Amino acid sequence: MYIVNTIAELKEKLNECRSRHESIGLVPTMGDLHAGHVSLVKRCVAENDVCVVSDFVNPTQFNDKNDLAAYPHKPESDAALLEKNGCTIVFMPSVEEMYPEPDTREFHFGALEQVMEGPYRPGHFNGVAQIVSKLFYAVEPDRAYFGEKDFQQIAIVRNMVAQLGLKLQIVSCPIIREADGLAMSSRNARLSAEERKTAAHISKYLFESRDMASSCPLSAVREYVIDHINTEPLFRLDYYDIVDGISLQPVQNWEDSPYAVGCIAVYCGNVRLIDNVVYKIDGKMVK
Repeated sequence: MYIVNTIAELKEKLNECRSRHESIGLVPTMGDLHAGHVSLVKRCVAENDVCVVSDFVNPTQFNDKNDLAAYPHKPESDAALLEKNGCTIVFMPSVEEMYPEPDTREFHFGALEQVMEGPYRPGHFNGVAQIVSKLFYAVEPDRAYFGEKDFQQIAIVRNMVAQLGLKLQIVSCPIIREADGLAMSSRNARLSAEERKTAAHISKYLFESRDMASSCPLSAVREYVIDHINTEPLFRLDYYDIVDGISLQPVQNWEDSPYAVGCIAVYCGNVRLIDNVVYKIDGKMVK
């Protein structure tokens, strides 16, 4: 496994791979890797000759400077975990390497960025588009892998790829959960013992609402989740929306969309957690 810190060195290594007609996969991460990231790496390794993992905490997608300051950085343990799981190249650039000058590009995603995370994190998706596009230009992958926990982000990235006319496949991968159902996230480590126990109730209520969905109207399912989240003293709900899985626009009835997804953002104490559950896909309710 190679660890590279500059785009020039990265391109040199990848040009060698391309000369051998090897396929290239990319897993973009912000480090502090856990089993959720490992699942993406394993799939990338299985489906490509070369697996590139970027490990970079991107400052332009944080609209809260305190959130950026608190984000953990563990390059040594990240590298050891990646080598163990078959990664070919780890790209660990500095901020100066990725942003030798300010990135003034502005991306516009229309209705996709006006719902869910958009109103709560202004500028976030523009920052995501800036760094992900930079990584795509640097790596030129055949495939790039993203976790479905960040459901809205995947839609944004797909839209960006279309806008820029890039030739690669975006591969979405299932949420990896802890034994009690909590979606794996680097933020989980910031929870106190009491908060960590309570945080598992997010997925609990989502799963219970999924069990209800085939026999209840959408409004009742939505009300169930919101009411139960609001009964937890440690929780503060930002949003819970049931949306069309492609347009991300809210739906009012199950018949409105063949692909319905419930997306949630909740503060547990001072830690903001997101999750989602699929209620309906390919026109069929999920059991």
